[in-house]
Amino acid sequence: MLPDKIQYVIFALSDTINRNFVRGAIILKYVCALLSLLLFFSLGIRSAEAAVSNRPINWGFEKSRNHQSAEPGQPLRDLLKKHDAFYMGDPTQKYIYLTFDNGYENGYTASVLDVLKKRKVPAAFFVTGHYLLDQPQLVKRMAAEGHIVGNHSWHHPDLTKVSDERLRKELDSVRVKTEELTGYQGLNYLRPPRGVFSERVLSLSKELGYQPVFWSLAFVDWHTNAQKGWRYSYDQIMAQIHPGCILLLHTVSKDNAEALDQAIEDLTKQGYIFKSLDDLMIDRTFHQPFFYSL
Repeated sequence: MLPDKIQYVIFALSDTINRNFVRGAIILKYVCALLSLLLFFSLGIRSAEAAVSNRPINWGFEKSRNHQSAEPGQPLRDLLKKHDAFYMGDPTQKYIYLTFDNGYENGYTASVLDVLKKRKVPAAFFVTGHYLLDQPQLVKRMAAEGHIVGNHSWHHPDLTKVSDERLRKELDSVRVKTEELTGYQGLNYLRPPRGVFSERVLSLSKELGYQPVFWSLAFVDWHTNAQKGWRYSYDQIMAQIHPGCILLLHTVSKDNAEALDQAIEDLTKQGYIFKSLDDLMIDRTFHQPFFYSL
């Protein structure tokens, strides 16, 4: 038998070790639980990011010929359908949706508005922050004459390269300033700058209440120092036109300004009807035919 004092010391030491062990095990348990929780959220965030790709996509398509629809290919069609975006209307109806991108003014927008007023043709003008600050009177005129003022972002950045918060600010700044100038509430239509986008851009813009609008007819018309004459613009439009076309033009182009009146007249003679994006949205909402998933 060990002396009582030695037995006591051994018992006390053993008890201390056991209590510390239990305490350490409890602490270790909570640490493991915390690490597991952090890992869970980390994997969840990564999974969410992986589910919505931010890989840049440049909008493009095979051009229309002989009044047949422009064709971007099935992968792009599926992506737009997934996020309720569109690039054309009903391919069975001879409707045209006229749109303009306005990054800056080159002296021709007033002439374009004059033609639209003369021909009673609606249009959508996608404007930037620079345009809103530089040309408030033209923006007011667009709205006053019944045209849609759309969102082309404040600084015209590649939206795939900005944060979610920056993207929100880019779009909301245009909306707020446009509402201030025109008095109209709500700026629903978005055209991504340069036609560069990603699934993330589509998803986030939809969450923010914006409707992405692409196009099915366009050509190089924005080089102000390389204009080719009105006939170039006219021929490009007439060669690529098709039913349900969303036509993109830039108002900085002298060629476009000079060709627009003749193009509208001749397309009308061919049986085409010019409608607004609001008409297209109404049709998409209430009729939901197959082509609105294009």
